This record gives sequence, C-alpha cells and structure tokens, in this order.
Amino acid sequence: MTSFIIFIVALGAGGAGGYFVQEVLVRRKKEGAVQKAEQIVNDARSEAKDIVLSAKDKAVKALSEIKKEEQIRRKQLDKMEERLERMEEGIERKETELKREKDSISHRVNQIEKIKEEVKELRREELEKLRQITKLSPQKAKELLLKSVEKEYEEDIKEQLKNLEKWKKDSLEEKARDIMTSAIQRYAAGHVVDHTTSTVSIASDDLKGRIIGREGRNINTIERLTGAEIIVDDTPQAIVVSAFDPIRREIAKQALERLVEDGRIHPARIEETIKEVKQQINKKITEAGEAAMFEVGIPGLDPRLVKLLGRLRYRTSYGQNILLHSIEVAHLSGALAAELGLDIAVAKKAGLLHDIGKAIDREVQGTHVEIGINILKKFGIAEPVINAMKSHHGDYPFVSPEATLIASADAISAARPGARRDSVENYIKRIEEIEEISKSFPEVEKAYAIQAGREVRVFVSPDKISDLESVKLARSIADKIEENLKYPGEIKIVIIRETRVTEFAR
Repeated sequence: MTSFIIFIVALGAGGAGGYFVQEVLVRRKKEGAVQKAEQIVNDARSEAKDIVLSAKDKAVKALSEIKKEEQIRRKQLDKMEERLERMEEGIERKETELKREKDSISHRVNQIEKIKEEVKELRREELEKLRQITKLSPQKAKELLLKSVEKEYEEDIKEQLKNLEKWKKDSLEEKARDIMTSAIQRYAAGHVVDHTTSTVSIASDDLKGRIIGREGRNINTIERLTGAEIIVDDTPQAIVVSAFDPIRREIAKQALERLVEDGRIHPARIEETIKEVKQQINKKITEAGEAAMFEVGIPGLDPRLVKLLGRLRYRTSYGQNILLHSIEVAHLSGALAAELGLDIAVAKKAGLLHDIGKAIDREVQGTHVEIGINILKKFGIAEPVINAMKSHHGDYPFVSPEATLIASADAISAARPGARRDSVENYIKRIEEIEEISKSFPEVEKAYAIQAGREVRVFVSPDKISDLESVKLARSIADKIEENLKYPGEIKIVIIRETRVTEFAR
C-alpha cells in the first residue's frame, strides 16, 4: 500500500514537472517566434526604406535627365526660331528688292515706250520734210533709191546673182539625185522583196487579230525576239515577214506557222515556240554544212567548223548564196587542179572554206579573209589550205599554185551571168551599218533595222537609261547615222524601253 502511494506521488510529481518543463519550452518558443517576427518586420522596414531611397534616387536622376533634355530642346527651338527669323528677314529683303526692281523695270518700260513714240514722231516729221523738199511720193522715192543702189553696186549684185544661181543649181542637182535614188530603190523593190520577205499563209483573216494581240503585245513579242518585222496588212489570208537577215526571217516565219497551226497565241507560247524554232534552225544549219562537206567530198571536218559552214546557207553576197557559191568554187577548183596536176584535196577544201569568215563577220571585227584565216587556224586546218584560200581577194600574195586556182574559181563563180546583183548587197550592207551604229551606244541591248532600212527599233536596258534620256539617245543615234551613212529619204529611230518583272506563285 505504501508503495502504491509513493508511486502515485511520484507520478504526480513527474506530471507536474513535465508540465512545468513543457510550459517553459512553450514560453521560450513563443518568445523566439516573437523575436523572429520582430526581426522580419525590422528587416522589411529596412528593405522598404532602401527601396524608397532607391526609387527617390532614380526619380531624381530621371528628373535631372528630363531637365537636361528639356534644356537641349529649348536651345534647339531657340536656334530654329533664330533661323526662321533670319529667313523671314531675308525673304522680306528679297521681296523689297524685287518690288524695287519691278518698279524700276516698269519705269524703264514706260521710258522706252515714250522714246519709241518720239522716234516714230520724228520719223514722220522727217519723211514729211523729205516729201516737201523732193516733191516725190514714197513709192517714187523708193524707186529712185533702188535704181541708185543698183547702179552703184551693179558688179556686186551680178556676183551675188551668180552665186545664188550656182547654189540653186547644186541644190537642185542634189535633190534630183535623192529623187533618182529613191525612185531606183522603189523600182527595185520587187527584186529586194524576193530576198528580204517571206509570206505565211493563214486559213482566215480572223487570225490576224489574234496574232497582233491585245494592244499589239503578241506581234511586239515576235518582233522583239526575232528581229524581224511582221506586216499584217490587207493582203487576204497572208502575213508578210520582213528582215534582211535570212536566219531571223526564217525563225519568224516558222514560229508564225507553228503558232497559227497550234492556235495558242500568247507571249509565253510565242517565247517557247521561237526557242524551239531556233533549235531546229541550228540543226538545219549543221545539216546544211554536213551536206556541203559530203557533196564536195572532204569529210572529217570539225563539227564546229561544219556548223559555221552551214551558216553560209543564210548569207548572200551581191545576191548570190554564199554556201552555194562556196560549193561551186570547190568544184571548179578541184576540176582545175585535176587538169593542171595539182593537189585536188587542198584545192577543194580551200575552195569550200574560202568565205568561211562571212559566217561571223557581222559579229567579229575584221575582213572576212582575216576572220577566215583565224577560224581555220583555230580548228587545225593544214597550212597549205590556209595559204590557198587567203589570197582570193588579193589581200595576200599568191604563195602556191592552188592559191591562184582559188582566186580564179572565185572570179568565175562570181562573174557568171545572173550570179550576183549589186543592189541587194548594197541594200543589206546599209541595213547592217544602221544596226551597227545603233548598237554602238552602251545603253543599247538590241537593234533591228526594218521597213527596208527606213526604221530602226532600238531596245535599251531600263536600268541603264531613263525615259528622258531615251529621247536624247534617239537624237544621238539619228545624228550618228546622218554623219556616217548615205541613204535616200529618212530613217525613223524608235527607242523601246521595257521593264519585265517575273515572280512565281508556289
């Protein structure tokens, strides 16, 4: 029993002690939390003070910068105001000066008018006094004066009349020459047309409108891409293609025939068709060169040289086809070489290639003989062949018997009746010169002579020249043509400046 009581007492004492200890711990935690809270509050207050101070500093700095900027702008405004005031003062001074000058000019005009009136009055008085003194009418006095002058300057007047008569005679002779030249050219038009135009047949005249296109865009595209002139006139079921260059004319003709047959006629299709025709023409040129090579019997030439030979199919000299002329010279040279016991192969090859320079003489500077020599050397043609062909115009000495044969055969082929017509060659030469002069200006991209040389269409680069400068360029081309060429009538220069923009929608 006693033990139980002691246990109870001890338990109570332990509980009381635990409670006391717990109370102490709770009190200490509470005090620590209070202290921590106070510390947090103090830290927050300190941080808030720092933030406020920083904000105040920033505000002060911003205000200072704003004041500085305001001062700068005020200074700028002050300067602008001063400048405007000076300008206003200058304008006022100019207005004052102009007004003063205007008043001065008005005063001078009035004085001049008064002087004119005084002069007129004095002249009337003088004439009246003269009439009273001489008792002659104005007409009679004029006749007497003219007779007196004629008698005094009789020799001078005769000399002047003689000079006028000579000038009139020279002027009339020059005009007569122009008229005769123009008449001769018109008279030869039928012959020239055979060499410079082709006709494209169409099923219906309704196709002419489609070929021309809206605002002429189709026909302009064809002429720009081919360099030929498309003539759509009243000729029933026919369109005329005109160009002095047979290759251009053939490309335009075949392209038109394909477009008419296909029925789709618009700029994109036109460009595609002309590209295809050009490829086909290049193929025909190669075939013509190969046919000429095998006809003469000299195979084995470089394919590029064969292509140049084929281009001669579309060249003429004094109206004579140069490829046919070259084949004829080759056959004649071979026959002469066989008769004289000379090298037939050299003679034939030199005869066939003697005018090869004419294939590119419109693109390269120099005579066709010099160009031909350079071409043959480039393609490794034997020296005896080059020596034989280079003397056919007497530009180089005859260094071999074959050279004499080539010159003789060339003269025989050219001199036979009906082989050549001078008017066509002169006409083509003039057309070429017109185009070359037009292309000599750096702004020009292309130039095509049309209308039998009476018009040249010049295509310029839009990024190199403006519309206003195009007017000056047209005058410059006209002046250069007048200075360097002789021609009947007049030549119309048309400058075409076109900007094309392409974009793709994907």
